[in-house]
Amino acid sequence: MNAKIRKMKNAGNVSRSVARLAAVQALYELEMSNASPDAVLLEFVKHRWENQESDDGGELAEPDKELFLKIVRGVHADKTSLKKLLDSALSGEWTTDRLEVVLRVVLLSGLFELKSLQDVPPKVVINEYMEVAKAFFDGGEVSMVNGVLDKMAKLLREEEVAAVSSTDGNEE
Repeated sequence: MNAKIRKMKNAGNVSRSVARLAAVQALYELEMSNASPDAVLLEFVKHRWENQESDDGGELAEPDKELFLKIVRGVHADKTSLKKLLDSALSGEWTTDRLEVVLRVVLLSGLFELKSLQDVPPKVVINEYMEVAKAFFDGGEVSMVNGVLDKMAKLLREEEVAAVSSTDGNEE
């Protein structure tokens, strides 16, 4: 996890960026095991974050635990609805279940934030999850995250995205 945190380029609040990365890791663990969400959350909060040091001996950034819990619990609770949204955003023969597990949980987490955390601007959500994707992937997955979340932002937050687009157009 240390190297992944350092690979992230945090444009905003570091603790919120770290929370998103940790949420993706926790959701991955939920996907790959039969553990309960509470067990995975307890493991992260109690064991993984106590006395953590980076590889260079410095302290790791403290995650925003509230955001971490919201994302993990929210994605887990709304997984069926989020998967349907994700399926609608994928093209061709791709389905949510065909995606690599980490990519799937990155996209589901981003969709959850776009759908449920209205206080976070869509552009921030998209950028943050592109950075999370970069911690795991070197290929086209980052572009896929950008494209899917951008498409869904236009659907889920149509007025907000349109207002930002019209403001951007007036500045030229």
